[in-house]
Amino acid sequence: MHLTPELLVIILFALSVLVLTRLFEYRLNTIARQVATVSRIEAKLDLLLAQAGLKYDPYKDAPTSVIEAVKRGKKIEAIKRYREVNPVSLKDAKEYVEGVQRRLGVI
Repeated sequence: MHLTPELLVIILFALSVLVLTRLFEYRLNTIARQVATVSRIEAKLDLLLAQAGLKYDPYKDAPTSVIEAVKRGKKIEAIKRYREVNPVSLKDAKEYVEGVQRRLGVI
């Protein structure tokens, strides 16, 4: 079989896509493991706080419009509502809303 330059380019491209796909999959799995670890740590911390009779809820003063939007599954609306009340960046608002989602068990 004779490898033409076009066939060689196609083979190299396919191999590159395969390698990049594997690297992306590995990175996603690493992130998923880290999220799972942090979630377990948060659950243990919540249990320790409850056993000690302490309450810690950084989202207890969350605007009701944000909480209502999160409960309805409207994440983008919740982010908008939070930014209307607080002058924060989009990234900070997103992180805040995701924290509210975790606390409410919506995620």
